Amino acid sequence: MRFVRSRQLFGALCVLWGLSGCSAPMKPIAQQEDFNSTEKFSRMFDASPAQTCEAARRALLSQGYVISSAGKDLVQGQKSFQPENETHVQVDIRVVCVSDSRDGKLSLGFVTALQDRYALKKSNSSASLGVGVLGSLSVPVSSSNDAMVKVGSETVASDKFYDRFFTLVQHYLVQDLDEPDSDVPGAVKPVKP
Repeated sequence: MRFVRSRQLFGALCVLWGLSGCSAPMKPIAQQEDFNSTEKFSRMFDASPAQTCEAARRALLSQGYVISSAGKDLVQGQKSFQPENETHVQVDIRVVCVSDSRDGKLSLGFVTALQDRYALKKSNSSASLGVGVLGSLSVPVSSSNDAMVKVGSETVASDKFYDRFFTLVQHYLVQDLDEPDSDVPGAVKPVKP
């Protein structure tokens, strides 16, 4: 009898402990944001906003991104991945280029990458087929529908991811600035192998 009460008491304590762990308040989103002066999502470039966005467009194209929008101050691109058979990941990158000087020769590039995750969801449906001439004969008919369902979305927060992106933008920016200006009469752009 004492053993049974001890087990019941132990079971009750385990349930209370589990419930207290599950009901712990989640940290509010506002407290998760630092809003400090890190340069994870932005970099300064010694170029105009149009030149910076063009370099960002080239950087995205070089990595297999499909450009959905490109302008003098905005570039957007998407790339899809399939890490597992029934999982799909899509990364959307948005680059905004703004002037950071009065003469327009310095610019800031702001980039945000959003990662959406999709999973394959299967749903089975069945129906009966009645045949009127033969009476109440029913033939079962079943089908299966597969669909990709969005299961999560988050902003990429990796410092290394953004560092690599900005390094590649700088590479294309230097390459672009080294080429002669096509508006100058007689200027010929070098052909690269």
